Amino acid sequence: MDADSVIGYALEAGRANADFRDHPLAGWVFTRSATHMLTWAINGSAPAALPQPARHVPRRRGPAPAAPSLSFDERRRFFDHLRRSAELADGAGEEGALLRRQALYLCSYDSAPDTHAWLGAMQSRRATRLTHSAWAPAWSDARSLATSLTRHGDVEMLHAFIERGMSSDAGETANLNYWAHWLGLDRLPRSDDSFMADPAPRSWDPGALLRRLADRLDPALGCVDLNVHSVWALVASHPGLLATDHQGDLRRRVAVLLDTDRVSRRARRELDSLHYGLRLSRP
Repeated sequence: MDADSVIGYALEAGRANADFRDHPLAGWVFTRSATHMLTWAINGSAPAALPQPARHVPRRRGPAPAAPSLSFDERRRFFDHLRRSAELADGAGEEGALLRRQALYLCSYDSAPDTHAWLGAMQSRRATRLTHSAWAPAWSDARSLATSLTRHGDVEMLHAFIERGMSSDAGETANLNYWAHWLGLDRLPRSDDSFMADPAPRSWDPGALLRRLADRLDPALGCVDLNVHSVWALVASHPGLLATDHQGDLRRRVAVLLDTDRVSRRARRELDSLHYGLRLSRP
């Protein structure tokens, strides 16, 4: 329903001059599940959280699509709408921060040849506001923009964000709070990004978050350096958490990443620290 509301709003005629505050992306913080349902219709990639149908279940009679789909013209209208929405929200300042961030992130899935350049232009419009170490609307915006650019092979801003945006306890906490919500562990509905600033969150479990983040330690992911840093920061803030790696999944994933050349020097140092801590925590 969340995904349909965004697609329907974007494709509906007569929305060009609508109040940006009425946009569904301006009213609540999307999770990975909702976002992946959206991208399923855009690029055909089935959400990881979607269960596979049982083999014995018969298919419906007659031809049926294997996934929701938009036509080429609909996809173009969808992304054009999102670009206009992001630019409109940008002009509204902090009031439009949530819409700008979420529309911009979805635009990174656009395969149009000018997408990277458009994302770079949006970055330059807020370049002076991307150095926050504590949470602020610009912090959330910088995080989303940095992760969006990695989808187009650009990791420079991601490394800058890790260096500056998480150089304080407040920045590290905001990052973990966002991960918990994005991955579905914080089930409270959020109408804006301010929940990331909570210094003592009780809406998510650190052990569950570690298990979810371990799945993100994949050398094929463009944001792998952010994922490594997030695991490292979570463990640093919760002593003894490594002892919960009973099945050795985290240990295996750390070892795989250490054997690749897909991570930055900083991420490699953090992996070395995790690897050493895992060795010490073994019974």
